[in-house]
Formats: sequence, structure tokens, C-alpha cells
Amino acid sequence: MDDEHIKARRARARELAAGFAEKGDSFGWFDEFYKEAAGNNEQIPWADLEPNRFFKDWAERNNLKGNGRKALVVGCGLGDDAIYLDDLGFSVTAFDISSTAIEWAKRLYGDSDIQFEVADLFQPYRGWLSGFDFVLEVYTIQPLPMEMRPGVIDAIAAFVAKNGRLLVVNRGREDDEKPVELPWPLSRHDLSRFEENGLKQIRFEIMMDGEEEPIPRFVVEYVRV
Repeated sequence: MDDEHIKARRARARELAAGFAEKGDSFGWFDEFYKEAAGNNEQIPWADLEPNRFFKDWAERNNLKGNGRKALVVGCGLGDDAIYLDDLGFSVTAFDISSTAIEWAKRLYGDSDIQFEVADLFQPYRGWLSGFDFVLEVYTIQPLPMEMRPGVIDAIAAFVAKNGRLLVVNRGREDDEKPVELPWPLSRHDLSRFEENGLKQIRFEIMMDGEEEPIPRFVVEYVRV
């Protein structure tokens, strides 16, 4: 996708999000956005049909291996990160609030052993709480309303089992930098909420994207001690 197309699709996402927010619905725009794409992943700016490059780079450098451990992908979209974890040997569960996205993911990766589920972050399935050895969150926090951020972080942290790991990949900003528009970048102060949930930060990296105006990505690893 060229930059102009990506900008146009991001603008459409903001338009939909604003429209649903006016109706008191913070989540409905996700499914509508996937529906509008009509099976064309190029209409989804974050769907490259390959794992997130910042996550993949981190995984390769840290020799990430599943060895049958249980992994959860939060807000999995079309399942590109989920299939990568499956290939690495994890037993993968992946969920999204968009039923359209999950149906699409199943079409793409239905031959895998991944358990794809339609689920609400705030109403997880029984057994998911403290149920995963590795939890992956890529770009799920940043599109949700800022006032929901503490609750979103609390909900994600709750999935991590004792001695389990959490990896977070999101756009980053300075603590004193005011976010301008969706997707709302995260600050270090925002991320400190994970530690309030009993997780210890063990690695913090800043990676830059290749856009005309580079935007930092925070890639942060936690462990539940």
C-alpha cells in the first residue's frame, strides 16, 4: 500500500470511530471497517498478511520458541501474528471483537491449530484469566478511547499467567506530549499501569518505522513475578 492510500484508510477509520462514538459505541467501528474492506486486506492499513515487523524482529533477536506453551493474541485482526506464533510452536488462542475479522482469519488460517474466537476484551472466556504463558498485544490499546486506557491495560494484564510474559507493541509518545488523533500513542506513564497489575518490565525498546514522518514504536516485555 502506498502512503496516500494508507492515509486515506486511516482517515476512514477515524471517521467511522467518531461516528460510532457519537452513538455511545466505542467498538462497533472495527467490524464495520472490516466489512467495508470486503475481503481486500489492502483496505486494512494494519493487515499485511505477515507478522508485525517490530514483533517479528524482537522474536528473532530473542530466539522466541513456543515449545507447546499457551499463547494469546489480543485483538488478532486477520491472524497474521497468531500464525507466526503457531509456526514458532505455541498453542495459540487469538481473539478479536470483530466477527468479520475472525471469519476472515479462519479462512486464511483455518488449516492451523489456532483457536480463533470472537470475544470482548472486558468479557473474556472462562479460563483465560491468568491462563497464558505468552500474551501478545500489538496495536490494540492505541485505537481505543484514551479514557478507557487504564481499564484496557488492566484487562490485558489479567491474561498473563504466573511467570508468564507479555509483549506490547504500540506507537509511542513522550509523557508530556499530547496525543492528537487516533491511533492514540502510548507514553511510558501509560505503560506503567502494567506494573501496577503485578507485571515487571524487563525490556523496553524504541524502534522507528519507515514513514515519511517517522513514528516511534515502543516494544516492551513484561513478566509476571
